[in-house]
Amino acid sequence: MFRKLLSITVVAVLSLSASADDVKPSFADYTATLKQEALSKGYTTELVDAVFASLTFHERIVSADKSQPEFVETLSTYLPKRVSETRIKMARERYQQYLPELKIIGEKYGVQPRFIVALWGLESSFGRIMGGYSVPSALATLAYEGRRETFFKAEFFHAMDILAQGHIVLDDMKGSWAGAMGQSQFMPSSFMAYAQDGDGDGKKDIWTNQLDVFASVANYLKQQGWDSNKTWGREVLLPEAFDSSHAIARGSLARSEWLGRWELSERSLADWQALGVKRLNNTALPKRDLSAALILPDGEGGRAFLAYDNYKALMHWNRSYYFVTSVGYLADLIVAAEQ
Repeated sequence: MFRKLLSITVVAVLSLSASADDVKPSFADYTATLKQEALSKGYTTELVDAVFASLTFHERIVSADKSQPEFVETLSTYLPKRVSETRIKMARERYQQYLPELKIIGEKYGVQPRFIVALWGLESSFGRIMGGYSVPSALATLAYEGRRETFFKAEFFHAMDILAQGHIVLDDMKGSWAGAMGQSQFMPSSFMAYAQDGDGDGKKDIWTNQLDVFASVANYLKQQGWDSNKTWGREVLLPEAFDSSHAIARGSLARSEWLGRWELSERSLADWQALGVKRLNNTALPKRDLSAALILPDGEGGRAFLAYDNYKALMHWNRSYYFVTSVGYLADLIVAAEQ
């Protein structure tokens, strides 16, 4: 009996010990450990002290990260909201306003200016909506939450790098709840990989400097293989009883797997023509030496698009058929009046 009681006691103690080990540290304790890691990476004490003194836990960010949209979008409900008449009008105005600068940047990076403006407009409404969260606080909150701790810790230290290099001061480093920053809504890792100094002042300021924003967007697309001799794609009509297996299979995938599905779908325009695919006005496809993959954003029975190689670059920016299609539509509408 004594042995049985002793055994029960030992199990209970071990269980309590395990439970204690599983208790999540407070945000203050978590960031104290993060601060030691920052110091070990060689950031100045002045920078580390300033950043960590500013960190705030945001419950709203955790809620936003966990929430799932209740309304199921279709492309036909998404596009009118994202590419509204107001946004089209603003995009055309901004395009004309900055056309001399956009042409120079477009030629340098090999990207048509209309796509730069379209991304600018869709990401931040031309710099009007960039988010009001402190980027370090947002990233620390998301790392602490733990769902993608490794990713957000890495982004946090990229944000530290940006501050250490002097591109922005801490008080002005604002962004979305997810840590996307500035008028181009770059995550810190994207900033480090693609941001450019568009006006030669020694800083990469995607918050307030339009030339830096334009050059950074263009450089991103260039680095993803953008071809200024091509457009993004086109909406098409499919024949009756079309075999939807010719389209890219749907589903969330790693980029490498998605690119594999792209290759399985890709055909020449002549081959798509032979399969009965036509322009939206029911005429023949262009007689150009181009290859394209077929995309059905809403699945079989929904709207259909032939996507060219530049579509892949936009899908690297944001792997959403809806978002990429909205970029293409807005870019086309910006110059529609000129054609």
